[in-house]
Amino acid sequence: MKYEEALKKVSGYGQEHILRYFDELSGEEKESLLRQIAQTDFSVLSKASEREKNQKRGVITPIVAMKLSEIEEGKSAYTAKGIGMLRAGKVGAVLLAGGMGTRLGSDNPKGMYNIGLTKEVYIFERLIRNLLDVVEQTGNFIHLFIMTSEKNHEKTTAFLKEKNYFGYAPEYVSFFMQDMAPASDYNGKVYMEQKGLISASPNGNGGWFSSMKRAGILDTVHKAGIEWLNIFAVDNVLQRIADPCFVGAVAEKDCAVGAKVIRKAEPGEKVGSICLEDGRPSIVEYYELTKEMAEEKDAAGEPAYNYGVILNYLFRVKDLEEIVGQEMPLHIVEKKIPYLNEAGETVKPEQPNGYKYESLVLDMIHMLDSCLVYEVVREKEFAPIKNLTGTDSVESARELLKLNGIEL
Repeated sequence: MKYEEALKKVSGYGQEHILRYFDELSGEEKESLLRQIAQTDFSVLSKASEREKNQKRGVITPIVAMKLSEIEEGKSAYTAKGIGMLRAGKVGAVLLAGGMGTRLGSDNPKGMYNIGLTKEVYIFERLIRNLLDVVEQTGNFIHLFIMTSEKNHEKTTAFLKEKNYFGYAPEYVSFFMQDMAPASDYNGKVYMEQKGLISASPNGNGGWFSSMKRAGILDTVHKAGIEWLNIFAVDNVLQRIADPCFVGAVAEKDCAVGAKVIRKAEPGEKVGSICLEDGRPSIVEYYELTKEMAEEKDAAGEPAYNYGVILNYLFRVKDLEEIVGQEMPLHIVEKKIPYLNEAGETVKPEQPNGYKYESLVLDMIHMLDSCLVYEVVREKEFAPIKNLTGTDSVESARELLKLNGIEL
């Protein structure tokens, strides 16, 4: 992008101040800023005044899940169907790995974090090992698409190449970068992080498919004949990916999406609960769960909102392509955002001072008409790493990995 094009773009959104220090920048800094302007979606800024409206929810009601007992009854048939689909190359896997390990005390991408005790065991390594289990079961490599972000792309790609993709065939690995969204003040004015750097962050996990499309990755999907995409988060080191039984069950039930869920440890556990919203599949976040909903029981006398999502979903590609052009709800989150003041000095606020803009995968699910809620055993498939110690931490994940016979 040339300067004139960049000026026209930012002016169209009333953000001319982004180029205020352009003449002071080095040649490399100028190129970087122009590139960032080209890649940034400024249209979200117009939503700053609509924050309250975007937070309104529809009527929430319980959804029926396929429980462990039902899965066990149909396991042979579901697994056979799934293996057939995997061997035919109809399933791809998408790793959402755009985040950093900041909360773990690391400046590297989260997937590079070493959770080993007596040897090196990286988060990326565990996830790829889990996928290799299915490769060995089916005798067929599954195309792995890895979503990075502007903040971690170079480190992620270099690390995995250095580690020889932990034994995964490199020709079945493709990378794409997540789109970025700018951060702004309460009036929708973009903050500058540095004189040549817009304050921006990845646009939320709901942007994964549109980012794939924009990066041209859907050409690979179509060429390979992939009809289903299993997306999964970087931080759950026990999850099963492209699980044949799960794949087969979702396809057999002819659902647009399948969601792996766990029984919640207690009603207030910090996981989203799968539900119906205005009769369509959706997810209600733990902080949205009312006392009445937490106490509600289903026909079997169990909590009605008992199943928490683990961010492991199987989407049918043709259904995704039908909704990819539709406008998704925008989640406008109040944050503390470092910025340059009028004097060009960096300010680190102690209180929230603006908004970040995200789309979430839960909204993609709500845009589809059917979802198979598929229960898994939490001790075997749920070891999230969100903190260094305590709940959902490196410590708790290590204990669960050891419980499953994995050497650390």
